[in-house]
Amino acid sequence: MNKEELVKEVSKAAKVSQKAAADVISATLETIQKTVSKGKKVTLVGFGTFESRKRSARNGRNPQTGATIKIAAKTVPAFSAGKKFKELVK
Repeated sequence: MNKEELVKEVSKAAKVSQKAAADVISATLETIQKTVSKGKKVTLVGFGTFESRKRSARNGRNPQTGATIKIAAKTVPAFSAGKKFKELVK
């Protein structure tokens, strides 16, 4: 499902226009991105948690040459599914 299909489904389920659904979805995603980029968690009970995680520096390997390279430490976004979401996917 892409964003356009999601907008259509949400607009049907909430009985609102597709424009209103698109605005709400976009605002929700932007808010989650801004919050996680500041290092804070966003927890949606039953759905999951969005957070940033630190990845430590490590050694990697160039697949073409086989040479060892250093991969720098960085912070990456992460999502952990909630209990209810996990049970639905089983």
